[in-house]
Amino acid sequence: MPDTQFDVIAIGNAIVDVIAPVTDDFLEAEDLPKGTMRLIDAERSVDLYGKMGQTKEISGGAAANTLAGATMLGLKTAFIGQVADDQLGEIYRHDLTSVGVSFDTPARPYSDKESEPPTGRCLILVAPDGERTMNTSLGASQFLPASAIDEDVIRASGVLFLEGYLWDPEEPRAAMRRAIQVARDAGRKVAFATCADFCVHMHGKDFRKLIDDGLIDILFVNEEEAGILEGSDPDAALESLAKDVPLVVMTRGGDGAVAARGDERATVKPEPVEQVKDLTGAGDLFAAGFLSGYCRDASLEESLIRGAVAAGEVISHWGARPEADLQALVAKRLG
Repeated sequence: MPDTQFDVIAIGNAIVDVIAPVTDDFLEAEDLPKGTMRLIDAERSVDLYGKMGQTKEISGGAAANTLAGATMLGLKTAFIGQVADDQLGEIYRHDLTSVGVSFDTPARPYSDKESEPPTGRCLILVAPDGERTMNTSLGASQFLPASAIDEDVIRASGVLFLEGYLWDPEEPRAAMRRAIQVARDAGRKVAFATCADFCVHMHGKDFRKLIDDGLIDILFVNEEEAGILEGSDPDAALESLAKDVPLVVMTRGGDGAVAARGDERATVKPEPVEQVKDLTGAGDLFAAGFLSGYCRDASLEESLIRGAVAAGEVISHWGARPEADLQALVAKRLG
């Protein structure tokens, strides 16, 4: 995309991931269904954090994770998200920009802990089998205003990438709607990730309207989310979505992933991983890998392979940010 300043610009939650290993008994004792993602208030986040033991902290959020991976795979990227003017906000900005993602959204003032929310955080509890249970306190991220949207940068970006997690709060939703319109008016592509089944349960009608209005060019879903969105089994959901969205990418867990573009179909199997340690960020990095191919006009098959390689790398260790050289891994896989 030679006429663009950025290949991908994303709008998403600015969340610091706080990760710790736990036992299945711990999850049961805390009444936390394994493998779920739930929103919690600040009081519960403090209580749960105190019980987690030793933790690892790293900047996260679905869209930001995708951008970090895409940047490592050679794309030029930018992020729009809301942090507070606090320590975690500084850590978040440093972590994201240090990998090469442009992040210029001003921090939200944070001087009164009772009236101004801190930077958001997600408490990620990793079970022995690698399954993660996420507990998110959105904090400042849910107050991203429409005024934070740099319309010139949106117009100068090849793809606008949006995460479904951020659709719930009113201010960010309005900001994303404005960004979509700016991108469409500029002839840019809009990619949307539904992110989680609860997002589809809560906002499926909104997501479906975006699709029906022709506002989504690339849809990232997993098979459960697709089934909920279309009210059918995953295979039928894929075919239904493919009639209305130019490009649908559906991940299928242990069965890999499939992409549909018009009548074209492509599939990929998961990359072999010696040991799955943490599934956090698997879908985010799959999207990163896929976009690294899409933005370079690669075939659907190659784009899927790139996604599988990136996802395979990130589940082999703790945290949602790659630790190995993704470009080298992709080059080796593609031969």
